[in-house]
Amino acid sequence: MDNPQYLKKIFLIGYSGHAYVVLDSISEQGLTVGGYFAKDYNVDNPYELDFFGDEMAEDVGQILTNHYIFPCIGDNKVRERVIGFIASKGFSQLAIIDKTALVSEKVTIGLSTFVGKNACINSLVKIGKGVIINTGAIIEHECLIGDFSHVAPNATLAGNVTLGKRVFFGVGAVAKQGITIGDNSVIGAGSVVISDIPANEVWAGNPARKMKELG
Repeated sequence: MDNPQYLKKIFLIGYSGHAYVVLDSISEQGLTVGGYFAKDYNVDNPYELDFFGDEMAEDVGQILTNHYIFPCIGDNKVRERVIGFIASKGFSQLAIIDKTALVSEKVTIGLSTFVGKNACINSLVKIGKGVIINTGAIIEHECLIGDFSHVAPNATLAGNVTLGKRVFFGVGAVAKQGITIGDNSVIGAGSVVISDIPANEVWAGNPARKMKELG
């Protein structure tokens, strides 16, 4: 408990499904949540958190003095915008790694990234900022995960896979070793990716095939 991290509170941006997963990981590590920022108050408030309004309010800087802020937003592009705002204000960021995750000491993980329960991340993986590695995902050796991407539950990336920025890699999808998936592309649930995928495309199936281009 001498770690200064335990002396600071964590404030969330966003308070819905993904935030609930993050909250469990935070509480199980003995860290303290100070409350949440959002456009609207969560009437259900299952974790009984204090509501501090919109994160762009003028007094946010005073609230966050000496504390952390963490984005709990599933949408990759929205999460990128929010993290850009956080960085522009100089607010303190951190990565949150669930205590059940297996993460090699040779992994690098960017700020505002979340690693969920039972995820496995092996040697020499590099993960950018604002990434979500969700429940039970497997990231094998030497993979590169670009900023603001999302690897969904039970997805598997074999060794030396590269995901660009803002990639969504769907639930249970598999990528064979050595492939590259370009920025903004979406891989459907259960897909098996066996070849490189350009930027801005949606692929799905086994083997994965191009479904459409994204505007």
